Amino acid sequence: MPHAHTKRFYLASLGCKVNQYESRALAEAWGREGFTRVEAPEQADLAVLFTCAVTTRAEAESRRLVRGLVRQAGAAARVVATGCAAVISPDALAGLGARVVPDKAHLARHPLGPDSPAPRAPDVYPDLRLSGHDRARGLLKVQDGCSHGCSYCIVPAARGPSVSRPLPDIRDEAARLLAAGRREIGLTGINLGHYGRDLRPALNFWDLVSDLDSLLNAAPGGPARLRLGSLDPDMLTDEGLAVLTRSRHVCPHLHISLQSADPGILAAMGRRPGDADRLSRFVDKMSREWPAMALGCDILTGFPGESEAAYGRTADFLAAIPLTYAHVFPYSRRPGTPAAALPGQVPRPVQAERARRLRELAEAKSQAFVRALAGTARLEVALERRDPAVGACGQYVDCRFTADPGAPLGAIVAARPVGVDGALVVVSALGPGAAT
Repeated sequence: MPHAHTKRFYLASLGCKVNQYESRALAEAWGREGFTRVEAPEQADLAVLFTCAVTTRAEAESRRLVRGLVRQAGAAARVVATGCAAVISPDALAGLGARVVPDKAHLARHPLGPDSPAPRAPDVYPDLRLSGHDRARGLLKVQDGCSHGCSYCIVPAARGPSVSRPLPDIRDEAARLLAAGRREIGLTGINLGHYGRDLRPALNFWDLVSDLDSLLNAAPGGPARLRLGSLDPDMLTDEGLAVLTRSRHVCPHLHISLQSADPGILAAMGRRPGDADRLSRFVDKMSREWPAMALGCDILTGFPGESEAAYGRTADFLAAIPLTYAHVFPYSRRPGTPAAALPGQVPRPVQAERARRLRELAEAKSQAFVRALAGTARLEVALERRDPAVGACGQYVDCRFTADPGAPLGAIVAARPVGVDGALVVVSALGPGAAT
């Protein structure tokens, strides 16, 4: 890393949890070299934005934020755009006055240049790592890229093919996060279902979960837990069921990238027509092991060719399963993807109405789940902040303590539900010191 007078950096991130992880990794890398993070671009000599390109709207927002950074940071500052839009539309960002550096690992090593216009090498896992996290619950990135290629998705073009992080590196980082007081570790990646295929010997995601579960068995410092990131329905196998059934540390929470429950729409998306059936069977079995299980789904409605009947199959499916929340998005026509050229584009007002109805359905289920959790005997809450003392339970629902439990931030605290306040469960810490 070059030695120069520039020591103040501003860093902002748009988009997914992987971007959050990578921006934190850059901040740590620069901090080790004596750089100081500042809270406003006007104070910075180096201003960096992690862009997003998952939709045309996200890319437009990336351009707006880069334009704002260039204006606020001033003529003497170095403004850098990285992230997915820096791969998909580098010229558009460069035209706004930003340096475009798609490879985050290169940027970590060379914040002041020389710049490299190349994205990461397709077979190399980016050398980014954490020793802590700026949130009470730590993120651990285990994989990058995607080798599937859904017809609506630009991410494989932006992130490249799937590449896995070596297991020893993952174990080392998990140990660092635990030592830093992060007792909940969330596994994240672009497509966790592709984890390990490129390693030698080959592994899969459930091998990784089993390994980390064993690591947490021996972890000093009190209870710890794993939260799984978004899972593809193809991952819902007998092996996954066995690993989760044995696990002592995985949160009772599944988030599934379903997108649709209609076989024809799933096929048009480049996914598997039987995904909804697979999810339903897996959840039926898993709910016997996790009686208070949280279940979230990603849903994309208004996809080209989605008839009212196809939409209705998705709505009926979501009504029938023990869903506790959903991320519902109307389809966004993304240039550069096969779906953008498909016939039967659904009018925007129809998309919006279908998304509204699905969100209402999911919200009613979410409220019912919060009430059900409030009737349970005990929840395990990761303490995230004080004044008021709040955190998230294993089921990914926010909880507010009636009084400060006296545990360190990041600790897992045993608590008794005592009521509901909107979308929050109100809890009282159990026992002396309250940490389980």
